[in-house]
Amino acid sequence: MEKLTAARLQALNDEHVRNLARMEQSNADVLVHSTDIPGGYVVPLHRHRRAQFLCVFSGVVLVATDRGRWMIPPGHALVIPQGLEHSVEMCSDVSMRSVYIHAPTGQAASPEPAVLEVTELARQLIATAVQQGRVPDDRGRADLVMALLLDEIGRLPERRLGLPFPASGRLAGLCRDFVDHPSPTAKIDDWARQLHMSRRTFTRFFRQEMGVSFVTWRQQACLFACLPRLAAGEPVTRVALDAGYESVPAFTTMFRRMLGTSPRAYLSSRAAA
Repeated sequence: MEKLTAARLQALNDEHVRNLARMEQSNADVLVHSTDIPGGYVVPLHRHRRAQFLCVFSGVVLVATDRGRWMIPPGHALVIPQGLEHSVEMCSDVSMRSVYIHAPTGQAASPEPAVLEVTELARQLIATAVQQGRVPDDRGRADLVMALLLDEIGRLPERRLGLPFPASGRLAGLCRDFVDHPSPTAKIDDWARQLHMSRRTFTRFFRQEMGVSFVTWRQQACLFACLPRLAAGEPVTRVALDAGYESVPAFTTMFRRMLGTSPRAYLSSRAAA
């Protein structure tokens, strides 16, 4: 990954401010933006007056809001509702494309962030829309491409790559520590003891705070830690064992449940894309 010097960071921040101002001042119903950003850079908290369809072509991106965290691996996109304040962290060198939609419909109109799996058709339509934006040619054809893209976005399947996250408190501290050092064997009783709660009280409290069970959240957090390494090409066996799984089949079962495919199939499809 590129080393981010102070000058480079400032240049990236300045570029973000310019791009944001340009998009917010535009009256276009739909805007398409292409960007390549080095790993380690964090786009600070900001919001858009349009819904954003953030599509990752390569690398892994982590989007954080006060509602949770969403990890976007290659071949996936995040729908960010209009007006929602969010930051964007590059977990590796990233190439991404964004479609900004003034009057979203279908999946793009979701009131909550949602991770969608991007089809090859959607990917090609985005690439075409970006190219047409750089070299305006046939306006009629450009409108058709954009209309088909918006229709395709509305049909994309959703993937469970969101991670609920408490805004503050001792539970937030435990969650942050777990994200930094995830383990699929973490026990409810251990967390309950650290918060001075009974198992039943903690289980109820956790679901109220997070909207999901502790076991579901633990699985999602473990997957978060694995995706950047898999996207970088690390062997599945090494990633699975480092994540605390006793065997590759156990890891594959969790991965398939969350992403709908095996780790090797996921890597093969990303490489082909």
